[in-house]
Amino acid sequence: MSKYIFVTGGVCSSLGKGVAAASIGSLLEGSGLKVAMMKCDPYINVDAGNMNPYQHGEVYVTADGAETDLNLGNYARFVNIELSSLNSLTTGKIYEEVIKNERSGRYNGRAVQVIPHITDEIKRRILTVGTKSEADVVIIEIGGTVGDIESIPFLEAARQLIREQGRGNTLSVHLTLVPAITGGELKTKPTQHSVKKMQELGIQPDILLCRTEVPLEDDMRKKIASFCNVEKESVFTSIDVDKTIYELPLAFHRQGLDKVILTKLGRKDCRTDVSTWLNFIEKLNRPKGRVRIGLLGRKTIFDDCYKSVRESLFHAAVTAHGLELIICKIDAEEIESASDINPFFKDIDGIIVPDNYGQRGFLGLLQAVRYARENDVPFLGIGLGMQLMAIETARNLLGHEDADSTEFMQNSTYPVISLPEEQTGLTASGLMRLGNGVMKLSEDSKLAHIYGKTRITERQRGKYTFDRTYTADMEAGALTISSYSETDGRAEAFEWKNHPWGIGVQFHPEFISRPANPHPVFAAFIGAAFDMQKKE
Repeated sequence: MSKYIFVTGGVCSSLGKGVAAASIGSLLEGSGLKVAMMKCDPYINVDAGNMNPYQHGEVYVTADGAETDLNLGNYARFVNIELSSLNSLTTGKIYEEVIKNERSGRYNGRAVQVIPHITDEIKRRILTVGTKSEADVVIIEIGGTVGDIESIPFLEAARQLIREQGRGNTLSVHLTLVPAITGGELKTKPTQHSVKKMQELGIQPDILLCRTEVPLEDDMRKKIASFCNVEKESVFTSIDVDKTIYELPLAFHRQGLDKVILTKLGRKDCRTDVSTWLNFIEKLNRPKGRVRIGLLGRKTIFDDCYKSVRESLFHAAVTAHGLELIICKIDAEEIESASDINPFFKDIDGIIVPDNYGQRGFLGLLQAVRYARENDVPFLGIGLGMQLMAIETARNLLGHEDADSTEFMQNSTYPVISLPEEQTGLTASGLMRLGNGVMKLSEDSKLAHIYGKTRITERQRGKYTFDRTYTADMEAGALTISSYSETDGRAEAFEWKNHPWGIGVQFHPEFISRPANPHPVFAAFIGAAFDMQKKE
């Protein structure tokens, strides 16, 4: 039978519940346990697919095509698990299912209420993850902050499960803030109030993770334990890491968090292997060189907006090449208004244009693609970044000034990018392609060399696609199609001819890169950028 760990947060948002939950999962996996992870999001959206990434962060896509919160990406990078739609739960999903059941008459005419109907559905979903995964431990992160009205049904469901499953089979891990005021004095009152709120909801935290700037002294831990009704040995510091979030599992391990959790779950005989993280941090701290990558986007580029892309570049630089990674954020809108774009790319070893959202900055992105092509700078385009390679070729090499995507210009006379139903010979609807897809690679392509095979499985997320009517034109313009979808024949990758390293992919390799196992496309891109640097 699975055991369940509920991870909650208090005081304020963005304390790092997702990374803390993922770190716990990593430590338990390193102890030989099978782990499953789950995110409960209080928002009423059914999923994250329509949420603005510039406000909410990237949308992470699972193998079965679920559009989820970015924290599932953290889970996948920290723990060796295959995530699916079961691992992402929202208020919208719960109410959608309960309302469907009510319309079908499954509640026998009873009034449908938050308790028991909503909480029962939440509990059913959580227990289903344990049953289907056959995991030893299921870690459930409850989004939002304790005290938010939206989170109450999830917390009530957690309270009920803790009572029903028993203390030896469940744990409550609560992440709080211990702020430092002027002079550096740490204040515990926010943590006390946060735990008090949890207790009012009927949940007594078993373990406290205190987010601080400096490690907590024993006297401070004892004070927190006394006021919050936990053992001093169950009060831990979730300290600000120096370089990377991948230091957190080691920080928790040094404090003995995994030992306390295993003991409370009746598995104190387990020993935790953290060698994977030790090896990664060792490479990070002893770089053999440095590589500078220009990341193109809008001025509102947040780290979370391209979280998986940034992490994939980081994995490739550190693990595959032993390099220090410098990411230079370049504003596409500023490029649009600049008379000289060369300064934007000064000392840049490689350029990456990830999937962008909306038309703002479009011309700046296009200029960046042209700069990379004309100056032999290693280039990687993902999603829209790939599509821009076709548009740039059509405009600047083939003379079609209004070449475009119908996403941005419906009346283009040369729509190289469009919806499938707008293309001759394709009858597929304009629904988003989501989840794993199988692609074939051209045998003589760079991609085939990178993968070492000609048939691959990659994660997809997109509606618009290259119109193969223009294939011959692209070939004449020095752009070749190097990958096709095995399912519907759509173009999945471009490569520039006579260019050191210029590749665009319609799929999203960033979703399957891992710290100890970098994605080969990112590894090859970083390698090409570093080689170019050495030639200069």
